[in-house]
Amino acid sequence: MLKKLYDWTLGLARSPYAMWGLAFVAFVESSVFPIPPDILMIPMIIAMPHRAFLIATVALASSVAGGALGYVIGWGLFESVGRPVLEFYHMTDKFGAFAERYNEFGPWAVLIAGVTPFPYKVITILSGSTGLNFWVFMVASLIARGLRFYVVAALLWKFGEPIRDFIERRLGLMFVLFVILLIGGFYAVKYL
Repeated sequence: MLKKLYDWTLGLARSPYAMWGLAFVAFVESSVFPIPPDILMIPMIIAMPHRAFLIATVALASSVAGGALGYVIGWGLFESVGRPVLEFYHMTDKFGAFAERYNEFGPWAVLIAGVTPFPYKVITILSGSTGLNFWVFMVASLIARGLRFYVVAALLWKFGEPIRDFIERRLGLMFVLFVILLIGGFYAVKYL
């Protein structure tokens, strides 16, 4: 089953609509969607290593634009949109105390959330709702997301075939590791 899903994702990665799909996933992941764009970006780069940096650029631009939407949700639509998203991630109880201290270390939070499995959308909404300077938020987002996507792109571009072979031979292990990282990010949101 995993092999079929992997092959389907690689096929999608080669489709003429793959860049649009990646742009959409990266955009919505930064503000509301729980699945990271890496799930599409990595197979796209494996399928088309000569386009690795273009793929990373699409992911970066879309992710930062989606982060700006998350900021706007936190800033202007917190009660109607932002709070339900934070409730989904079980962050509402901790929000008040955290918001008071947030702007002191907000840029660092954006940087950390932008490169780790921690759900970036929580930080985008939080940044807007606490009034973190928008331009500081955008610069930190560009640095963090750029680092995340370009490092992945560079590694896959340089070591693509061995990584592809490794993934294909250990597909079950790769899936388990991905799920652990995803759940770990949600756990960090709930308990940190």
